[in-house]
Amino acid sequence: MKMAGGFTGLSCAAAALFAFLTYRFIFWPALFSPLARIPNAHWSVPFSRLWILRIRFTHRENRTLFAAHRRHGPIVRVGPSELSIDDVDCVRTVYQGGFEKTSWYSVFDNYGAVCMFSARPSAEHSARKRLISHVYSKSYMQSSPAASAQGHAILSERMLPILERSAKDTQLPHGIDIYSVFMAATMDFIAGYLFGLRNGTDFLGDKAYREHFLELYRARQGYGYYDQEMPQFTRFCRKIGIPFCPKWVDAANKELGDWCLRLCDQISASPDTTNTDPRDEPVVWKSLVGGLRKDETTKGKDSLLYPAVSNFRLSVASELFDHVLAGQETAGLALTYLTWRLSQSLELQEKLRTELLGMTPNLRQRPDGTIDMPDPKKLDNLPLLHAVLTETLRLHAPIPGPQPRQTPEAGCRLGSYHVPGGVRVAALAYTLHRDEAVFPDAEKWDHTRWLPGTGTEDERKLRNRQFWAFGSGGRMCIGSNFAMNEMKLMIAAIYSNYTSHIVDDEGVANQSDGYTSRPANEQLYLRFEKVV
Repeated sequence: MKMAGGFTGLSCAAAALFAFLTYRFIFWPALFSPLARIPNAHWSVPFSRLWILRIRFTHRENRTLFAAHRRHGPIVRVGPSELSIDDVDCVRTVYQGGFEKTSWYSVFDNYGAVCMFSARPSAEHSARKRLISHVYSKSYMQSSPAASAQGHAILSERMLPILERSAKDTQLPHGIDIYSVFMAATMDFIAGYLFGLRNGTDFLGDKAYREHFLELYRARQGYGYYDQEMPQFTRFCRKIGIPFCPKWVDAANKELGDWCLRLCDQISASPDTTNTDPRDEPVVWKSLVGGLRKDETTKGKDSLLYPAVSNFRLSVASELFDHVLAGQETAGLALTYLTWRLSQSLELQEKLRTELLGMTPNLRQRPDGTIDMPDPKKLDNLPLLHAVLTETLRLHAPIPGPQPRQTPEAGCRLGSYHVPGGVRVAALAYTLHRDEAVFPDAEKWDHTRWLPGTGTEDERKLRNRQFWAFGSGGRMCIGSNFAMNEMKLMIAAIYSNYTSHIVDDEGVANQSDGYTSRPANEQLYLRFEKVV
């Protein structure tokens, strides 16, 4: 009898445990959770992250979420505690509402130090942003002698001579890899603005090192997945000797990190205060270092930035490393796709050239190869130039992937749903830019969408609200004005003087699916002909 009673007690306990687990992991997430009313992207998402993890691992997230939103609407559940949003009002709630970043961004820490982009609390991000936001503002850049002098030197002494040689060289009937050229030019632009031209890079002049650098950068691609999506499991595996990244990825990361640290140490060790050449002004470095030193003096240990001040060297390097990599890749990708699109229409190139040469001064080369810099405000306001660039950023966004945030502890309202605190929620440019109600025939590259007078005033406002190439809210891309300025300068310099023609665009139409998005083969060969 005692044994029977024991079995009965164990059976009851097992049944109770089974009932609890069934309710907790099946009935609760599927039927009773506050997220249960939200449409599921896949039948399994209330119970497990395996579906979305597999989608991310196989680099299909953007297209999969696009299809899910087309089927289920603007708010879709993609995991037990994860949502994808595709609605401008929800985007405003999340991104202009200051929702905190998640641990997903910790992969963007450098040298073990947080940077502005990876800072999770909004207050810390804001404190970091205040140190440098003014030098990235449009008004500052358009009146900056350093920005103008650096742009002039890079265009006239580095980039345009490369196009000149390629146009004259009969041994290059296959053209030049403009993807590589743009990755070099954008690096030289951002490094010059960070460190000054003399202390920056010359990737346009040093093709061998440029290609080595790009190869190192390619080695990193795809290996942030485990740290971003399964950070605790990944850390545990490292502790027991099971790393998920090959040693050659670690070696590539170290070499890239050492490269940026050398740039920072070089200027920190010998800042030339007597050099009056505006080309050599380290605009961002000076603002960042000066701001941190001032914060240290006035606030000391009470400052939100005290961890950065106490680890000064690596904190400065972490911030600038993030700027230099992001500033190179995103603008380089956009320029590649814009020249690819322009190269498909000589008629459009001619219209653009007419607009560009209508400025006084303009970027048309003199017989000796010299150029004048245009008025930055006039350049920025050219309608056709702005239209072709904006449409390229819409259809070929360099960062089309989800930008995760976390709902506040008290929860929030998204659309008709109440969402509890601690839920990962993300919007993505890929889906926002393909809303047929806002961008009819959305998969077609059509620059006329952005020309003045196209559509009604309400339609134009809606297009601008839905444009998300740089994000939105207080944590949108701090370098958006810098990027637009350098891209417009480079396109203006090229098409004021040359026509471009496609030689080999294999893989360009097949843009990769991920947080960032590149041509499949990471190359585009164009032939340039001088305009007479």
